[in-house]
Amino acid sequence: MMKHPPLRLICLALLGLGASFWLAGCGRNPGGGAPKAAIQNIGSDTMVNLAQAWAEAYAPVDTAVSVEVSGGGSGIGVAALINGTCDVANCSRKLEPEEVEKCNARHGHDPKEYLVGYDALALYVHPSNPLNEISLEEISEIFREGGKVDKWSQMGVTLPGGGDEIIRVSRQNNSGTYHYFREMVVGKKSDMKLGSRDMNGSKDVVELVSRTPSAIGYSGFGYATKGVKILKVSQKRGEPAVQPSIPTTWDSTYPIARPMFLYTPGQPPAHVQKYIDWILTDAGQQIVEESGYVPLPKK
Repeated sequence: MMKHPPLRLICLALLGLGASFWLAGCGRNPGGGAPKAAIQNIGSDTMVNLAQAWAEAYAPVDTAVSVEVSGGGSGIGVAALINGTCDVANCSRKLEPEEVEKCNARHGHDPKEYLVGYDALALYVHPSNPLNEISLEEISEIFREGGKVDKWSQMGVTLPGGGDEIIRVSRQNNSGTYHYFREMVVGKKSDMKLGSRDMNGSKDVVELVSRTPSAIGYSGFGYATKGVKILKVSQKRGEPAVQPSIPTTWDSTYPIARPMFLYTPGQPPAHVQKYIDWILTDAGQQIVEESGYVPLPKK
């Protein structure tokens, strides 16, 4: 009588066959062909929605390339750049000199910088807040350690639903947005006031302000929703306040607008360079504007 193979051996054989088919498909296009070249794009939470929009629009432009986007903050992107675990780092601030040195020590050359657009940093309050404008001096008094403004009544504001304590909504300190805000509003030599609600992402700041009538927070103006109000900002109290926009960013009349960068660890390979060059075209810059940011001015 013919003996049948043990069930265990049959299962192992089927598992091995399945693994063979799976491995044969790894890294290939769904329709077959050569593996796609992957671009690992990591960094700024301010830029993550924009980076995802670029990646999706680029997919039909170069079908041989897959752009994989993740956020985490500018600090995460810079760390990945230095460690060599990303091809492109999104950064909503310039690299610090020590970060450039670390990258050079690791890779043997300085990172390459690409200016890809601008972000106007907006001050958000709840729509019920009667305040319409604010000065950099007043913002500093609210957010700076030792700042004297802790209550809305000190700003001459009475909230309709009551409550007077100002709830400050900020970002975690590995965020490029946090570093820029601290430098431009609070000052490099000053610390941020303790007790703020420190959020992981730009979107989180806006969402919390939309649910909190006594809150004020800062985030990119591309994250504006109907649930919040953007304040006009002036340099000093009593001076004309300016709304964040594309024209006021280009002419530098809005006081807290910043550049957005891509960094690569030196000269990138051809498929990465092609992607960055596309971002700088009219098509790539149109996506910047459609995503709520400020494109590069046309020459």
